[in-house]
Amino acid sequence: MTHETLATYANLSLYSAMAVLTLSMLGYAGYLAGWLPARDDVAESADVADRALVAAGGGSSLGEAASSLSAEVPGTVEPEVPLRARKAGGVAQTFAILGTVLLAVSAALRGLSVERWPLGNMFEFGVASALFTMLVFVLWGLRRDLRWLGVFVVAPVLILLGLANTVWYTEAAELMPSLKSIWLVIHVTVATISVGLFAVGFVVALLYLAQDRFGSERGVWRVLRALPEGRVLERLTYGLHIISFPLWTFTLIAGAIWARQAWGSYWNWDPKEVWTFIIWVVYAAYLHARVTRGWRRQSATWIAVAGFACIIINYAVVNVYFVGQHSYSGL
Repeated sequence: MTHETLATYANLSLYSAMAVLTLSMLGYAGYLAGWLPARDDVAESADVADRALVAAGGGSSLGEAASSLSAEVPGTVEPEVPLRARKAGGVAQTFAILGTVLLAVSAALRGLSVERWPLGNMFEFGVASALFTMLVFVLWGLRRDLRWLGVFVVAPVLILLGLANTVWYTEAAELMPSLKSIWLVIHVTVATISVGLFAVGFVVALLYLAQDRFGSERGVWRVLRALPEGRVLERLTYGLHIISFPLWTFTLIAGAIWARQAWGSYWNWDPKEVWTFIIWVVYAAYLHARVTRGWRRQSATWIAVAGFACIIINYAVVNVYFVGQHSYSGL
């Protein structure tokens, strides 16, 4: 099989993955649509319980009494997921797994077509970032129920793949001489894995902040009632960043080692190096604020959101518009 044929099959696998992930996104949306009415019933029952306690003069122990009463009011326990929602969620999860496999096949065929690791330009990094984001979501979903998160993860992945296919697409080609190193496999792969973790953490962080601000409102924000409680979302955000931050730290160190081999110096004040360090500092600030007394969880979470904004700038702006030793976008 020729290199051109492999590259063609890689693109076909990518298009197939996008089609399958679109079906997955629709399935997850159907799951939320079917699950939301049951959660609304719970919320309304809790409101009835709170009003009953206020009318009875609950006093300073209102919170404890509400918890006690809510267990006695019919419908205030966690409801069973409706059958239609379960079916939609199951189909969506199957499509998510299939789409992830197709992304892996696309990346593998791309690498075979050029006989190198498929992380040599922005298009390939975009596909790999989408792949690892989906891997984080799918593998995590095997351990706990994440059907409520699906639409919020798959939709951004589809946007990323759309940009990769249109704005950043580059024909398969040989690497620049300075990229022909084992550190490409180590440094860039670990960076991509950490970006996948940061991406899922970013989504959960936004959901936590949205629920904290708009969770009690009606209208379009009503969908937030289908999510876990805010404290659960906040802990999930923190847990994801605890895993991804050491990987980004390794990325920074491995990049310095590679720079020493390629350019003779561990640090060259290259725009890409500087932004990689800025990202590290912002996420370190988040983790520090998260465990520092006096910092509100919401304020600390906004720092995590700023960290991912720096990742977007590093990838979509620095790679394209800043000239330096890391000018490998392929555009």
